[in-house]
Amino acid sequence: MNLFTTEPISNLLPFDGTVFYYGKVLNHTTAVNYFNALFHKIEWKNDEAVIFGKHMITKRKVAWYGDKNYAYTYSNITKEALPWTTELLELKQLAEKITETTYNSCLLNLYHNGDESMAWHSDDEKTLAKHSSIASFSFGAERKFSFKHKVNQQKVSLILENGSLLVMKDETQEHWWHRLPKTKLVHKPRINLTFRTIIL
Repeated sequence: MNLFTTEPISNLLPFDGTVFYYGKVLNHTTAVNYFNALFHKIEWKNDEAVIFGKHMITKRKVAWYGDKNYAYTYSNITKEALPWTTELLELKQLAEKITETTYNSCLLNLYHNGDESMAWHSDDEKTLAKHSSIASFSFGAERKFSFKHKVNQQKVSLILENGSLLVMKDETQEHWWHRLPKTKLVHKPRINLTFRTIIL
């Protein structure tokens, strides 16, 4: 049974980076099954950040998994990776097959509805391998996703579909921010997985 398909793709960014959107790489039934498994089995916790010296706790929930108990720091908060679940290993292998890249960790985000978002940022933490590939799966509600160039402010946006795969690599994180904006049109949850390569 063919659980996934890939279509020929082109770079979504006009310059200074590489972003490939593969669209729906999992069929609807498989995507729904993964969403349900991740929603109920992942050890979700509210995200934390220290911004301008103030400790913040978000409604959005996160989790961090990996080959080892890697430490990952962003927004001045350090997290240690949990051991892979069966579903995460399956999706890791699928991402590696499609992108021809290996990953050793995964950051997961759970957005309960359109009120929960992610502001402009780059995944440029020092623990991430420079110019490495980040493979991002989306499950559940479809959401708009945007890129903005750090110098000329040019924007590129797309809709991330249920069961889809987006890949960011090369110098993308150096030159582009990305975000998941708020929307009043989405009332259902979305789960996002970003497979990454951590260096020790």
